[in-house]
Amino acid sequence: MTLELIIFIAAILFGALIYWRESNGNKLYRFFNKMIYSKELQMKSNDRTGFVFQQSFLLRLVFISAFFLVAIVIVRFLIPIDIATISLFASMIVGTLIGTYLASFIFKSNEIIEEEGGLIEDKFKQTIEKGKDFLEDLQDRDEKQLEEPKTEIKESPKPEEKSARERLKDKGLL
Repeated sequence: MTLELIIFIAAILFGALIYWRESNGNKLYRFFNKMIYSKELQMKSNDRTGFVFQQSFLLRLVFISAFFLVAIVIVRFLIPIDIATISLFASMIVGTLIGTYLASFIFKSNEIIEEEGGLIEDKFKQTIEKGKDFLEDLQDRDEKQLEEPKTEIKESPKPEEKSARERLKDKGLL
């Protein structure tokens, strides 16, 4: 259980590292793209898509699973000890996926903070000013209520109106 936990945490860090590396450049993905697809189907030069960067969940899962499958096969041939079990394999895949999404969240939040950093500061200042104005209005209202004597409001008598029965009689309905 301890080994699985250590590998899971390492896989999260590995997923964040892969995502960060592919966000800076996707040369390996471009290489495979040029090998597999014809000239018309190849990705554009300004496309930043990588194996995990800007990919859907299913494709990320496929690429990460294939990577770890190849890595486990190589490790099995190099080290004859049976270390790579199914639970470790699953921990590595899930940890790497979590790491890629965690890194994606961090990068996107950093972009939003950089873009709207000034806007957030301005909104904060406006909120503080509105709060100060609200407090001043409350204090002014309290002072006005203390100055004004309380007067009782008398209801003015309503003029006598015909009853509903009399109105119906006037219309000839009764």
